[in-house]
Amino acid sequence: MVPSHIAAAADSTVSGSATNTPQPADSEYIVPVTVGASTVNLDFDTGSADLWVYTSSTAGGAGHNYYTPSDGATVMNGETWSIGYGDGSSASGNVYQDTVVVGGVTATAQAVEAAQTVSSSFSSDTSNDGLLGLSWSSLNTVSPDQQKTFYDNVQSSLADPVFAAILKHDAPGSYDFGFIDSSKYTGNITYTPADNSQGYWGFTVDSYTVGTTVTSTALSGIADTGTSLLLLDDTTCGNYYAQVSGAINDSSQGGWVYDCSTSLPDFSVSINGYTATVPGSYLTYDQQSSGQCYGGIQSSTAIGFNIFGDVFLKSQYVVFDGPNVQLGFASQA
Repeated sequence: MVPSHIAAAADSTVSGSATNTPQPADSEYIVPVTVGASTVNLDFDTGSADLWVYTSSTAGGAGHNYYTPSDGATVMNGETWSIGYGDGSSASGNVYQDTVVVGGVTATAQAVEAAQTVSSSFSSDTSNDGLLGLSWSSLNTVSPDQQKTFYDNVQSSLADPVFAAILKHDAPGSYDFGFIDSSKYTGNITYTPADNSQGYWGFTVDSYTVGTTVTSTALSGIADTGTSLLLLDDTTCGNYYAQVSGAINDSSQGGWVYDCSTSLPDFSVSINGYTATVPGSYLTYDQQSSGQCYGGIQSSTAIGFNIFGDVFLKSQYVVFDGPNVQLGFASQA
């Protein structure tokens, strides 16, 4: 007779893929998710650990899809949550336990954080009905009883206990749970240890290259799908924009800008011997009303640590491997 724990492991063949769709300027990537009795469009965020949604009573929720609890949902009495993000946005409310389905992968007792209040930047963004956090669960803000992320809740049921983020430049990509898809990357996946000591998917690069100029300086930062930009220390930003003709750090425009006719150099980092390259064509974030363009690489000083956000990640196939506490990188196919 096969022991029950071995039989259960043999049945762990769940996997699924959910399409993410970029919003203008690749500012965020939205994924349809079944939460309770509703479908909502969520921003998947590897830099936070709360799954929160709008409800019919959310202040400032007009124009958003909202969460309707399923018949099997329960209210988690006494539990509340309140989260603030690096860009100054925030949300808070109460908590349900309900079924959540992402790309066919199901969490049956997921903490669903129902927003009572949201900041104005969230309420004005009607493409986004909330966030699904995919950092380490130690960042979850539910109190007094901290809750697990969707990934932590489904991990033991996945055929391969990983997920992959495939963000693309101005095109739909996917979040894949439970499998690695070799058709979506070229070469081999290079793994590097993840630093989860602060709850993030932290990692270190050994050096970086602007165009053809190599700087043998290590950079540490976090892989964060919920941040639009590539945020780096002032020295690194300065080294990059020194190679962009006419670029200036203009506080009135919120950072580094340059004439939109300017061609940008590539930006590359070395990770365990693998070179991850962001092409210069990906490094213009948006056009300003002044006719200047706003760079996709900006200063991390106000936040205090480097963030490898979507500007970087959309050039890569990225594997998030919780059991082995590591990240994998390969060039997208």
